Amino acid sequence: MLTRAQKAEIVKNLKEKFLNSEGVFVTSFKGFTVAESNEIRKLIREKGGEFRVVKNTLIRLASQDTPVQPLNDFIQGPTALVIAYQDPVEVAKVLDKFIKDHSSLELRGFVIQGKGFNAEAIKDLVKLPPKEVLLAQVLGTFQAPIANFVGLLSAIIRNFLYVLKAIEEKKSKGE
Repeated sequence: MLTRAQKAEIVKNLKEKFLNSEGVFVTSFKGFTVAESNEIRKLIREKGGEFRVVKNTLIRLASQDTPVQPLNDFIQGPTALVIAYQDPVEVAKVLDKFIKDHSSLELRGFVIQGKGFNAEAIKDLVKLPPKEVLLAQVLGTFQAPIANFVGLLSAIIRNFLYVLKAIEEKKSKGE
């Protein structure tokens, strides 16, 4: 049994983790074995996340006044949290694959950037490319008009030089 001070410390640490997270996934783990627990912890840790089993009351207290407060809608029964500190898409891909292979773990919902999503939305999330690829695509979209404009300007100068060269050749042949 946890003392009041221990519970307060857990709530404080969990709130700090929520504030530093990119996304939080709420799972149910009925019939989950120790081996499965160790396996998912290792896989999630490799992707910059954490798998934690926490009492529902402590989760509700820690999520108050944080961007992950919508996760309270998904809390019921035995609950484990997957907290993504880096790229939530990578963590979601690992979690989705693990859930497909192990029926004892079930996703209830997740929160990313303060918005709550139901469990079915993970199918769309795992289709996204990694964060670096998305940023490169956005940068390419911004860069394309500038590159086209520079190409257009250089084409005007190049064509002008071709005209001057043609005039020079015509005069040299004519004289």
